[in-house]
Amino acid sequence: MAYKVAVVGAAGYAGIEAVRLLLDHPAFNLVAITSNADAGQSLASVYPSFAGVSDLTFTTHDDPVLATCDAVFLAVPHTAALAAAPGLLAAGVSVFDLSADYRLSDPAVYEAWYNTPHTSPELLATRAFGLPELFADDLSAAAARHAAGESVLVACAGCYPTATSLGAFPAVNAGWMAAGAAVVVDAISGVTGAGKSANARTHYCSADENVEAYGVCKHRHTPEIEQILGLPDRVVFTPHLAPLKRGLLSTVNIPLAEGVAQTLTTEEAVERYRAFYQGRPFVRVLDAGQMPKTSSVAGSNACQIGLAVNARARMLVVTSAIDNLCKGAAGQAIQCANVVFGLDERSGLPLTALPV
Repeated sequence: MAYKVAVVGAAGYAGIEAVRLLLDHPAFNLVAITSNADAGQSLASVYPSFAGVSDLTFTTHDDPVLATCDAVFLAVPHTAALAAAPGLLAAGVSVFDLSADYRLSDPAVYEAWYNTPHTSPELLATRAFGLPELFADDLSAAAARHAAGESVLVACAGCYPTATSLGAFPAVNAGWMAAGAAVVVDAISGVTGAGKSANARTHYCSADENVEAYGVCKHRHTPEIEQILGLPDRVVFTPHLAPLKRGLLSTVNIPLAEGVAQTLTTEEAVERYRAFYQGRPFVRVLDAGQMPKTSSVAGSNACQIGLAVNARARMLVVTSAIDNLCKGAAGQAIQCANVVFGLDERSGLPLTALPV
């Protein structure tokens, strides 16, 4: 059975990645792509890589065909999803939101970090959080509701929170972290993570041959990471911009409890992480002594994790690599949709990165 789907905001980097993946999906039939700025233009004229592959044309965000779909992927900036999601849900369309609008459980936290009122906080009570490896129960409940005929809302995790949380969660869950300590995260993303519209930091002359920190002590993904890990006000998150098109590397420093630091080895940490992620096809824990690279996950929905125990400093260092546009955005949304629609979660998603 083919399900009708659409991508709203399809001309942006996350949106066009969703288009790329959905066009090859065995169960989702992509019937509409929207972009107010590109309405009336063919997909291939805006992105020539689709020449001879698809004859889709961009329409506007108010295209009535959206209400006839089984699912809509919202690849839009924050606040735009607040405007779109309630109406689609009311029309019986399941929504997979790539923006931040429904990620934070407390609307007051959203309003504090995003400086805008949350206009549909009632949806937060029933939305599923879209990080399948850590929130399987949320997605299973959404799948059951969908099977019963309901439309469901899935708030897909952000790129930095995905890489960081997949790296940190097993250690926090195991009780290895020192009581009251803070997790320190240094993460690096490619320029596509900033979106398609260039600014003074992201245009070529600024980004090329340059690495810089930004959003220090105030990046909006901080409360999302704290929410996932259950560590309110205990995450020090510093993102960096690197001259890459795509890719994200997050290094997480977790202070270890004294007894743990004295006994835990890197090999034991690897064993624990592999047991935690057993059966999760997109997460790969590397052997002791190996660390991931962004090039090893580019173009795939995979996450690679490397571990090292610094016994002298009583610290577990976890490095996690994802493709920010795939596992960090579009691929993750499709993975969530696969679960909700009762499909193999791997459907339509690349398991292997580009080797060169």
